[in-house]
Amino acid sequence: MMRIAIIGFGEAGQIYAQDLGKVADVRVWDKKFDGAQAEHLLGVAAKFAVQPARSLAEVLEGAHLVLSLVTAGNALDVAQQAAPLLAAGQYLLDFNSVAPETKRAAAQAVASGAGDYLDIAVMAPVPPARLATPLLAGGQHASDVAATLCELGCHARAASERIGDVSAIKMCRSVMIKGLEALTTECLSAAQRYGVEEAVLRSLHASFPSLGWDQQLPHYLISRVAEHGVRRAEEMGEVVKTLQDVGVSAAMSRATQQVQASLPAQMATHDLRYSDLTPFIWQEALDRLQPK
Repeated sequence: MMRIAIIGFGEAGQIYAQDLGKVADVRVWDKKFDGAQAEHLLGVAAKFAVQPARSLAEVLEGAHLVLSLVTAGNALDVAQQAAPLLAAGQYLLDFNSVAPETKRAAAQAVASGAGDYLDIAVMAPVPPARLATPLLAGGQHASDVAATLCELGCHARAASERIGDVSAIKMCRSVMIKGLEALTTECLSAAQRYGVEEAVLRSLHASFPSLGWDQQLPHYLISRVAEHGVRRAEEMGEVVKTLQDVGVSAAMSRATQQVQASLPAQMATHDLRYSDLTPFIWQEALDRLQPK
């Protein structure tokens, strides 16, 4: 049975560990295994019947595929730390949402050792599709690795032999997707405070009747900011870098980063967690954040 190492045991890491653990020998490692969350995370690993490792070196031992599923801010560090530990025939798959230049720096670090590096772009939220989430692979071995991932039940496609191309696709897409979430949050926050939210939504639906402004779309878009805004704001920092690296000003993306970070910050000041707001109704959630 193929051995797979997963670095990072957050939401996405747990989903990939649980599902890949049904068809492969999965080992997981997260630096939080040594922290305050250790008992909870180790309990999750036991529930999923995947083996927790005690160190980065241990999780890499004997793995064919190594999935890096950490935060944007830790992605390059993980690649640099893993590089001297990787053996010939091991592939580090960088699933993290970072700028193309960050991926190229990670690839350069891995190239200094014996392993190989793949740029992986996750093109939709991992839940609810899980292994069926679309993946784009980039790098010299993209075709072979994409085929292996598909054999394991993933929905992967080789898109380029160059490191950075698929991340450029992902980052440019994020300008629009995360921007739409931020615009919706800002638009409806103001509309609610003026008491005109229903009229605004009717107008949006009249202009774009196929999108669902009169149904679940506003709830979904704002819920993404409420639940994942901290991580999305970090990703938007990489989007800003992506744009600036090719001479684009990134004014809208910088603003998106601020809005993505702002809603979770407001929730924190009100001592609210996302779980306190579910099932998520945007009107009720924003009402709880209004100044009293």
